[in-house]
Amino acid sequence: MTDTGADSGADRGRVVVGVSGSLGSLAALHHAVAEGRRADVEVLAVLCWTPPGEALRYRRAVGPPVIDASRDAAVARLRQALDEAFAGCHAGVRLRCQAVRGEAGHALVRCADRPGDVLVLGAGRERGRLSRLIRPSISAYCVRYATCPVLTVPRPPLQRDLEALERGYGLRELAAGA
Repeated sequence: MTDTGADSGADRGRVVVGVSGSLGSLAALHHAVAEGRRADVEVLAVLCWTPPGEALRYRRAVGPPVIDASRDAAVARLRQALDEAFAGCHAGVRLRCQAVRGEAGHALVRCADRPGDVLVLGAGRERGRLSRLIRPSISAYCVRYATCPVLTVPRPPLQRDLEALERGYGLRELAAGA
């Protein structure tokens, strides 16, 4: 992706925000932009991606066409998330965007490496023990390993309501209101 603002220099902190396109990451993006505007620093929006199979350590099976297609899909997803977050309007802050290859926690910690950086993340959805064992929390990883402050933004109410509907809660209320 290309820069949408001037580089603020290596000596200044930035607001680095993880973006996936989820409601939680869009809330984090809005919070990061507000913080960047308040502190007059650059906002770096980062979408992390891995080619299919790489997370399972099948790196030899992943060829250049798959890597290129995965990167292009990640860039498109990042652009779509920014369009959804700001409806095509200027965010009012110096905004730079990157699609970074790597596991989300590791990549975000690597990106937020300057003195004065702040890492902003969406809190994510509530998960059970088994789910956390299979796929550890990105927020927890970043809090543990980042060298800068990490801010987790609570899930928006709409996301909580949608998750409740997915679990089957609230179906009676929907049926009663219909």
